Amino acid sequence: MLTANALQSGPIEVVDYRCSTGPDARPFTEVHSGYSVSYVRKGSFGYRTRGECYELVAGSVLVGHPGDEFMCTHDNHVCGDECLAFHLSPGFVDLIGGDAGTWRTGGLPPLPELMVLGELAQAAAESRSDVGLNEAGLWFASRFVEVVSGRRQTPQRAGGRDRQRAVDAAIWINAHSHDDIALDHAASQAGLSPFHFLRLFSRVLGVSPHQYLVRSRLRHAARLLANGDRSVTDVALDVGFADLSNFVRTFHRAAGVSPRAFRQTARKGLKGERKILQDRMAALLDDGRLIHSSSRKPPCTTTSG
Repeated sequence: MLTANALQSGPIEVVDYRCSTGPDARPFTEVHSGYSVSYVRKGSFGYRTRGECYELVAGSVLVGHPGDEFMCTHDNHVCGDECLAFHLSPGFVDLIGGDAGTWRTGGLPPLPELMVLGELAQAAAESRSDVGLNEAGLWFASRFVEVVSGRRQTPQRAGGRDRQRAVDAAIWINAHSHDDIALDHAASQAGLSPFHFLRLFSRVLGVSPHQYLVRSRLRHAARLLANGDRSVTDVALDVGFADLSNFVRTFHRAAGVSPRAFRQTARKGLKGERKILQDRMAALLDDGRLIHSSSRKPPCTTTSG
């Protein structure tokens, strides 16, 4: 069962999707009605489009292109996933750029540049930040275009059992990311040798187990920074970084700002980004180019039974 809660309408329509579908549900074909980028904030599911298969886990991004058929599957996944989706008007897509290939990326693995912004958007959606949802959507979608431009994802083929092992391993790593997880420990959880596990995980999800571990820690850190008053040191230790300087360097490299500046941004709002957004949107509205779409199909729906 899928629930969709529209959080904001306009040039950037924001929808909170929560799916409780299990592996027994029969998938069916749907069609994207517009452009969208959806941040997977919890759980996992399969995404099939244009003959390619993507296994999306927490931190991944689902990309929608108008007119493209797609199917969401849950055969290799536990029940329950959640997405924060940004549906973009054609005028807004013109504003942030990207060629046709960019918007037909399909799915992205967890990338630190997008994960920290996804968590900031989630904080805005839950009113835990002074950043507006339109600001967070602008930042997230613009960074998506920057990351993908010139970079094309070619998913590697893998059997159903191997895909399930990789997804299960990612879920386990995400749940234990605050611990000190060695490669052989994660591999043993998957019932594989370290070499086979490393190769399989990277092939299915597009990132190595260690990359996903670090990015899971960054995702949890971004959430804590946007939502609390704990010191940066405490946050670093809580999410699994043993060294504060390493945490600060890694976070800065991913977010483009220090953890302290990120927290200030979450509290005070992106003042500079807000002015740029307001000016650009005002210009487009004057031109009449930001067109509202009348309806959006969710990125994941299922039939009962």
